[in-house]
Amino acid sequence: MRNKEYLLAVDQSTSGTKALIINKKGKIIKKDMLEHQQFYPQSVWVEHDPEEIYQNTIKVIKKVINDSEIASGQIKSLSITNQRETAVVWDKATGKPVYNAVVWQCQRGEKICNELKEKGYQKLFREKTGLLIDPYFSATGIKWILDNVKGVREKVENGEVVFGTIDSWLIYKLTNKKVHATDFSNASRTMLYNIKDLCWDKEIMKILDIPEQMAPEVKYSDEIFAYTTLNDFLDQPIPIVGVLGDSHAALFGQKCFEKGMAKVTYGTGSSIAMNIGDEYKISDKGIVTSIGWGLNNKIEYIYEGNIHSTGATIKWIVKNLKLISDEKDSEKIALELENNGGVYFIPAFVGLGAPYWKNDVKAGIVGITFETRKEHIVRAALESIAYQIKDVVDLMTEEAEIEIKEIKVDGGPTQNKFLMQFQSDMLGVPVYKSEFEELSAIGAAYLGGLTTGFWESQAELRLLNENATVYKSNLKDKLKSKYYKDWQEALAKLIN
Repeated sequence: MRNKEYLLAVDQSTSGTKALIINKKGKIIKKDMLEHQQFYPQSVWVEHDPEEIYQNTIKVIKKVINDSEIASGQIKSLSITNQRETAVVWDKATGKPVYNAVVWQCQRGEKICNELKEKGYQKLFREKTGLLIDPYFSATGIKWILDNVKGVREKVENGEVVFGTIDSWLIYKLTNKKVHATDFSNASRTMLYNIKDLCWDKEIMKILDIPEQMAPEVKYSDEIFAYTTLNDFLDQPIPIVGVLGDSHAALFGQKCFEKGMAKVTYGTGSSIAMNIGDEYKISDKGIVTSIGWGLNNKIEYIYEGNIHSTGATIKWIVKNLKLISDEKDSEKIALELENNGGVYFIPAFVGLGAPYWKNDVKAGIVGITFETRKEHIVRAALESIAYQIKDVVDLMTEEAEIEIKEIKVDGGPTQNKFLMQFQSDMLGVPVYKSEFEELSAIGAAYLGGLTTGFWESQAELRLLNENATVYKSNLKDKLKSKYYKDWQEALAKLIN
């Protein structure tokens, strides 16, 4: 390994932080992960400790470099992908958070959102940001911190505090408080950024009473953001380049470079994204428009639908209900059943995301009879992931007026063979599962590698990592239609 060059990537997700070493063939040669604590101070509130996330980032980076036995001079660049809407507010001088990070799952901003809707701001926000008014996005978390944490407003007035998504926080810390920046993809998910005019929106920030001087500088995803020695761990500084929100990075990692190409990232929640090209357009239904990435001084947009609970649903069955001892057991159980027994699981633990955006709906299980066994509930939980994704994909293709011929997928839950087959059955198109779970990290690294000359072009990237597992639909149309119709009826019962 001594004479070779490698890329370093950090994937900071909702559940933990990964560091990965990636070689010229786009393969992951070493990776490490640390989970961080989830805080639930009140019902439907979710927080993370930003300092813990930063310390874990340093730890996993050091470990993968040491375990790889590569010299610091062999590392070409550091790329960062991150959980996107999670918001951090910190003191510029000390680099200390003024409060825990408010996570994208957190619903504490619901009251603020309702007040905005009552004042008739939905159209304004939608036209400028491409987003719906919802606590899912960063803005209300930031506002809540400014309004509720003692002494913070005074610091804001004195220009002493700033905000950012997790990428901004890590870059600030990794550059010894010198660089406060984000990329277009992350900025577009704050509900504060005008994705048509490409600027922090003065009108929206005034409405929310969030001063513009708190915001990070917004850069193209393939710009060099800064240089870092990783707190003097490296002998010489390396560029931080290839910064993207996790869903956008996964779309790039799946090589969805062209208009109409789409992917699903399965994680705690799930993100369905479709490249819609360089034309800004919005949907008046339950999907949102975001900036996919900024590359070569050009912006590309995406349609996206976000689902709150997918992988989290299976984790809940393991940890809370204890119906199974390991998430992997869900595959075997589901495959052993001939059908779902008429049981449908609506995983609205923190409300429903796309395309419904109903924050007041609670989770429920519909169709339980005396014949229902725990196996039916486990299978119903898996099926709910596929149904929710079909909800979004169907709407997205209708709005974009594009027929999707295949779906590329990534993320931990894609290891579940039952889920992937059922997903293909529901969508009626082939599902291409990447050989890697870490498509977000790979996508960010692809961008970083293009900028640094590690790879020469997108054409070269297309030749990498082509060993996908393909699932093809084989469920009869009549049965597929029945399952989906019953799902929609179960969903309607809870919503109504």
